[in-house]
Amino acid sequence: MSIQTAIQTAECELTILMPCLNEAETLERCIVKARGYLERSGVDGEVVIADNGSTDGSQEIARRCGARVVDIPLKGYGAALQGGIRAARGRYVIMGDSDDSYDFSALDDFVARLREGNDLVMGNRFLGGIRDGAMPPLHRYLGNPVLTTIGRAFFRSPCGDFHCGLRGFSRDAVLGLDLQAPGMEFASEMVVKATIHKLRIAEVPTTLSPDGRTRPPHLRSWRDGWRHLRFLCLFSPRYLFLYPGAVVFMLGLLMSAWLLPQGRTVGGIGLDIHTLFYAALAMPLGFQMALFWVFAKTYGAREGIVPPDPWFQSIKGIVTLEVGLILGLILMGIGVALGVFALSAWGQTRFGALTPADTMRLVIPSGIIFLLGMQVMTGAFFLNILEIRGTRSGDGRTEQASRPD
Repeated sequence: MSIQTAIQTAECELTILMPCLNEAETLERCIVKARGYLERSGVDGEVVIADNGSTDGSQEIARRCGARVVDIPLKGYGAALQGGIRAARGRYVIMGDSDDSYDFSALDDFVARLREGNDLVMGNRFLGGIRDGAMPPLHRYLGNPVLTTIGRAFFRSPCGDFHCGLRGFSRDAVLGLDLQAPGMEFASEMVVKATIHKLRIAEVPTTLSPDGRTRPPHLRSWRDGWRHLRFLCLFSPRYLFLYPGAVVFMLGLLMSAWLLPQGRTVGGIGLDIHTLFYAALAMPLGFQMALFWVFAKTYGAREGIVPPDPWFQSIKGIVTLEVGLILGLILMGIGVALGVFALSAWGQTRFGALTPADTMRLVIPSGIIFLLGMQVMTGAFFLNILEIRGTRSGDGRTEQASRPD
């Protein structure tokens, strides 16, 4: 079913959506609470179970309790929710886990915030309360706080609980985000993209109760925590590439400038050409990281993942392929010139033994500057390749810049 078709099938105000994979122990309780809320509140709505291949009879339980079952063959938490959102008939969707850890009979605040015009209404378990045994200490005091802090810092998100499983949203707005993550990182993707696209976001205090199942949860702490962290880093190339690259480059440049005239002694430790070599090596390393930031931003813009960034676009308009090639050739020329000068100095000794402390102060800058020139040239070519699709006529896209972070 296409997104456009899905949007056109909306027939009610609210869909209460639950992903399901072998939840026979708790599913009935969740559906009864959700249907009870709809009856009590008078909200025109439905309960949808996005089943991810249950083998314990969850589908039959859901249908018997009056829910609509949508079969999602692609495995994964995110895949199940994406299929359920597309199949939902409500203008608004409130999603939550079907393990009875969230109270589907108390959704009034979510509906009220949605009716006020918010596009995404996040539950916040740290404001609403976490009951004894509801969240492992590792998640409560390390995983969730750390990942939420990173998400807020990287993307300036207002959300205080990135991974709350109970959240409501405008169906059309979330479909417009083109969410893709098939696994648990889907929760982060929704918040990040909603923030980047400047959707209106609100929070509701939410109580988390202990999981009602006797079997272990599907969540795997370290594996899924890493997937969340990986997503946050990949979606913020400024923090992943640009800032670390700039720091590495500047440290290498400053250290090289300090050691280039002569060796130094710090605290009785002598620093000379060997330290100079590694310091100089940091410059192309940092520059390469900064190039990756440019590539990531350009790719994100080309794929329509993020909104335009006029500042980045204006810089790209100045630093064209031709400018990059000219700058690269100039740097390579300087590197070659330094190499020729070093060679002539060697010739003066009739190509005999050299004093490394002197000659390496020419050879190291020669090689590093030549390498930087090559990086500039190849980077300019690769950036131009990335933009081919964006500037090609007839594909419905226009070239635009982006700000992933």
